[in-house]
Amino acid sequence: MASRDIFQALRRRDFAFLWVGSLGSSFAMNMQIIARGWLVYELTESPMDLAWVTLSFMLPTVIFSLLGGVLADRLPKRRIIAFGQFLNFAATVVLGVIVITGHVTFWDFIWFGFFNGTVLALSMPARQAFVPELIAERLIFTAMALNTTGWNLSRIVGPALAGFLIAILAAGDTSSTWAVGIVYFVIAGLYLMSAITVLGVSRPGLIKEPDGRSPLGDMADALRYVWQRPPVTGLIALSIMPFLFGMPLNTLLPAFNHDVLGGGPDELGLLTSVTGVGAILGSLMLASMGTMRRKAASLILSALLWGLFIMALALTDNLVLALIALAIIGWLGSWNMSLNRGLLQMQVDDHMRGRVLSIDMMSHGLMPLGVLPIAAIAEYGGVSAGIMAGGALLAVSIAVLWLLPAVRQVDLRDGRLL
Repeated sequence: MASRDIFQALRRRDFAFLWVGSLGSSFAMNMQIIARGWLVYELTESPMDLAWVTLSFMLPTVIFSLLGGVLADRLPKRRIIAFGQFLNFAATVVLGVIVITGHVTFWDFIWFGFFNGTVLALSMPARQAFVPELIAERLIFTAMALNTTGWNLSRIVGPALAGFLIAILAAGDTSSTWAVGIVYFVIAGLYLMSAITVLGVSRPGLIKEPDGRSPLGDMADALRYVWQRPPVTGLIALSIMPFLFGMPLNTLLPAFNHDVLGGGPDELGLLTSVTGVGAILGSLMLASMGTMRRKAASLILSALLWGLFIMALALTDNLVLALIALAIIGWLGSWNMSLNRGLLQMQVDDHMRGRVLSIDMMSHGLMPLGVLPIAAIAEYGGVSAGIMAGGALLAVSIAVLWLLPAVRQVDLRDGRLL
């Protein structure tokens, strides 16, 4: 049965260690989103300031991801991943001290976001490129879906836990920096656990043979490789649009919760968690499907519906309807991203995988180009208007991309279906 693939993948010891380490890191990041978003909005009450914090985190992705891909192909991947998590642990402890002592300012979230984003940009290509080295090729889609499942599990439990801790520790004072500071120490512990777990992987990771080329030469090779392979270019394009126009919803969710639904930290945690509930269902369904045909059509349709349901969310001020819409958005987004990652892993040659995945990740750093105008619409036209604009732009951009032959054939390699 196809569902057995899930258990077969997790029985691979090295992949299981990497997956657990990724799970700890994902919990840390999702708890951080709630702690950061809640406190920043309490300090500023500005959707634009939420966008600037997101920009500080995403900008390093554009600047450093390709370098991260070069590192992933040249250095042992296990070492890169573990070192990155140790750096996140140390920085989070520092920010936790600043927050808990009541000296935190808006700019502290800017510098921490930039540091956190830099570490992610330099280490994430290694994490993604490591997976095919630890798993059989027939289990690649299952492994990608399990990685997405882990992320989405953290989206269910992490935000709810962060919101619950803030509400309980603050004893009614939801602007309490002491409560948020405690949450940051919990986040630091998760980063430390992630680093230690990754060190349990027995394989250091493949590295390419030295060829005398400079890092800049390696980067140029990667860009040429992507340009000369239309299906790879199509997959990257199909992943850019959701990050440009679908992901800004996550940035605006604290403002939507506060201004439209009138919710507190508990409701914010619930909204984020229910998105994760839908997402984990989507990724588990993909993980258990085994071989699936018409992957290109499924990829395009899921992205199109993703945009339409974001538009539907913008039309409601009812908590229950918002929860239903977010669950469906989570399902569609998870299915789409897991399928895209699996196809990309199978389209790329082993010696180029780290660099090509870093280009894909670098393109996700373009998210601020979507966040800033959408946040500006939310600032001056209302949060619902901003969310509506994001959903409409996502749907229209995917419909336009569908017209390109390279996009319609992203599930073909050398004339055969992946």
